[in-house]
Amino acid sequence: MTRIVPWVFLGAAVVVVATGLLPFADAAELATTTGPVLIFVVAMTIVAELASTAGVFTVIAEQLAAWGRGRVMLLWIFVLIMITLTTAFMSLDTTAVLITPIIVVLARHVGRSPLPFALATVWLANTASLFLPVSNLTNLLAADTFGSTPFAFVRALWVPALVAVVMTIGMLTLIHRGSLTGRFELSERTRISDRPLLVVGLIVVAVMLPLLVSGLPVAVVACGAALVLVAAFAVRNRDVLGFGLVPWRTVVFAGSLFVLVTAAEVHGLTSALTAASGSGEDFWALLRLAAFGALGANAVNNLPAFLALSTAAETPLRMGALLIGVNLAPLVSPWASLATLLWHQRLSRMGVEISWRRFMLLGLLLVVLIVPATALALRIS
Repeated sequence: MTRIVPWVFLGAAVVVVATGLLPFADAAELATTTGPVLIFVVAMTIVAELASTAGVFTVIAEQLAAWGRGRVMLLWIFVLIMITLTTAFMSLDTTAVLITPIIVVLARHVGRSPLPFALATVWLANTASLFLPVSNLTNLLAADTFGSTPFAFVRALWVPALVAVVMTIGMLTLIHRGSLTGRFELSERTRISDRPLLVVGLIVVAVMLPLLVSGLPVAVVACGAALVLVAAFAVRNRDVLGFGLVPWRTVVFAGSLFVLVTAAEVHGLTSALTAASGSGEDFWALLRLAAFGALGANAVNNLPAFLALSTAAETPLRMGALLIGVNLAPLVSPWASLATLLWHQRLSRMGVEISWRRFMLLGLLLVVLIVPATALALRIS
């Protein structure tokens, strides 16, 4: 089903443009706004896939396990740090696609259930996506509201982002406290078949991370990193390269949603949602906007929810509130964020069964707590 949906959305988007429901001028403006975002997604996915194939993430995960020194709680702490940093610097979708299988393999490697680690991955993939513009597609689209550099975005949102991560980690640890005690034995490390590729991958990732927050266009940085890795693999392991590296369904899904929601905005959706989401910058006004974002994300998906409500977020504070709703709250519905869908696909392929009922109930509990708390942190920071 998830394979068909993006192409159904694409067909609908083509019809909307072809029939003039989305005027050409609006379509051209949309392409200018969202084009660099989609290019960044493609490039970052290629970087992440090739870095993973080179063994970068496996080496990092196993090193974390070694630092755990046989203590499950210490390993848990290191894993949470890795998930948070990966999400912040390489986006929530990267975490869902690449960190999920690493975490599952690592948990099995040390003889523990992968479920606590899997839930930590998807929760932090969403709630840690408020730190940097590159952490989430919605952040990239909202970044100009905060200023011309990534540092302006960070200054505005680092406090609610930190509150969100701390609350998420606290609840995860409380829920799984019984399985985080005791010790483990670490078996032999995974053998890396091509060490030169590993070295190139490590260097590319290490150089790319600070450049993503340097003020350079993130699409340019990601494309540069992707080109270096593609060139390295063209020399060392050409069989890995192919059209499958490009996240076609992700791009089609996101691009089509952009078109459909923009068309709906042109025909009156914006004015209706703007009126419903209110105005003002006091705590209750910010919470109201964040709540609308949360409801929209879980009802449809966080991307169209953001696009539909973005005109109601005309100031940095209100944009921050909207991002709190659409970034942190997609923890209830399986379709609320693309990262959650990608996460579940990876788990299914690895034979890890998830109870959606439990997932939704726990997610709802966290959302009810985290959205008001981070809205308050945004208002007083």
